Amino acid sequence: MVTMSAFEVLGPIMVGPSSSHTAGALRIALVARSLAPAPICHVDFVLYNSFSRTHLGHGTDRALVAGILGLGPADIRVRRSFELAREAGLGFTITEGGRDEGLHPNTVEIRMECEGGSSISVTGESLGGGRVRVSSIDGVHVSIAGDMPTIFVEHRDLPGVLAALTRTLSTANVNIATMSTFREERGGKAYTVFEVDEPVGARLLELLGATDHVEFATQVNVPGAAGASAPVESGLSFASGSQLLAACGARQLSIGELMRAREVELTGDAAGAFSPDAAMARVLEVMRSETTEAITRPKASLGGLLGGQAASVASCGKDGLAGALLGTTLTRATAFAMATLERSATMGVIVAAPTAGSAGVVPGALLACAEATGAEDAAIRRALWNAAAVGALVSTNATVAGAEGGCQAEVGTASAMAASALVELLGGAPAQCLDAASLAMANTLGLVCDPVGGMVEFPCQARNAMGVACAMSSAQLALSGVGCPIPFDEVVDAMAAVGAALPATLRETAEGGLAATPTARGGCAGCGACA
Repeated sequence: MVTMSAFEVLGPIMVGPSSSHTAGALRIALVARSLAPAPICHVDFVLYNSFSRTHLGHGTDRALVAGILGLGPADIRVRRSFELAREAGLGFTITEGGRDEGLHPNTVEIRMECEGGSSISVTGESLGGGRVRVSSIDGVHVSIAGDMPTIFVEHRDLPGVLAALTRTLSTANVNIATMSTFREERGGKAYTVFEVDEPVGARLLELLGATDHVEFATQVNVPGAAGASAPVESGLSFASGSQLLAACGARQLSIGELMRAREVELTGDAAGAFSPDAAMARVLEVMRSETTEAITRPKASLGGLLGGQAASVASCGKDGLAGALLGTTLTRATAFAMATLERSATMGVIVAAPTAGSAGVVPGALLACAEATGAEDAAIRRALWNAAAVGALVSTNATVAGAEGGCQAEVGTASAMAASALVELLGGAPAQCLDAASLAMANTLGLVCDPVGGMVEFPCQARNAMGVACAMSSAQLALSGVGCPIPFDEVVDAMAAVGAALPATLRETAEGGLAATPTARGGCAGCGACA
């Protein structure tokens, strides 16, 4: 079943330019920081695969340091993290580990030296859209994604220790969902990871830490994970597009309405300042800001390739050019999408939807259409819930990470999300929404991820513009009765298969495609922005 929150798809709200390489990297560092047994004095970051190739252009290095300092993904101080680390007395090194086919495309090993002489090493993977997973601790394989409250215990591998730990949890009326124990050698250092059904309190961690032969116990907080306190009822659960349509039909709800109802049950909070409705209102607020700021106040991007393009496109709507080509609404949508990428490329705050590299498509298409039709905020938010459902299905059954599936996984998914959302905004049925999503994704299959200079600037901004056009065309086709002969679930499977077939050079490593052209290589060598 889809386990993620809607705000793992329409989110995180973050500082650009990349959800996987900036927000995801920062979140890995936050997890590592939470596992350190004492305050951190020095940290070594070893970057692998796509992280190794493009960390300078994506701000990965700054994000990792920011995470160790405890900054959040939306903190504008991320861009100053090196300076803040020096002020805090934190030493750090960043090493390019190169390519290792045995590791996830976005992998970092974080080796921390702590006060008192203790140390710990944490390896994490950025899965796309800001979601992360811890894959090893001190070289011992684990798999921690934070979908449930998770406890990490370091202890000696001695008889009776596990029994004592489980007894403590039982006494506290905490139900164990899963338990995994890893050891370096018989009788040596061991680790046990508990996933539990109930929230973890400080007192419980104290009791576990006081158990004989236990070094320390801590809760693993994975930022961005849903952390559901209760399972979602079967009538609101779905694992595929066909199941989503069946659930909508059984409840007589639109896709957006069903996704909202699911989120309310997932969080257990239907009202208040931290309710799903308040969170979605915040998403819409940031989207409105990100789509307009660069049009009214253009800024040069970190890499120097962007700055003013969105304003130029927006002005086309005033001089008659738009009428002959894109039309007023699509011109506005294109400018909005491009403005979002410009803001992201200056390390401004955006909503990853579902990633930072594709963040302009959903708000660009949806806000321009809403502007043209006079749609109220309630209708726009309902369409955003719809987009989240489509993105969650792709994330669960394929990928939204460019390093795993190419740009088809990023802009392709964003186009599918936007197309479906547009159909709901304009009164279409759930089946028409998924038809539009299928058409949009089908027409972006094979799109490679080849960021010039390793920066989320070109061709990323232009591809967001193309993604908006694809979404709006697909929505119009579906609403006109032109469906997709291939079911949505099969289109998603095809996208996953195509992504797996793409060579690593075409998956966000900046080693192929446009990034490998002589002009791109020459411009990168002479730019100096990364330094």
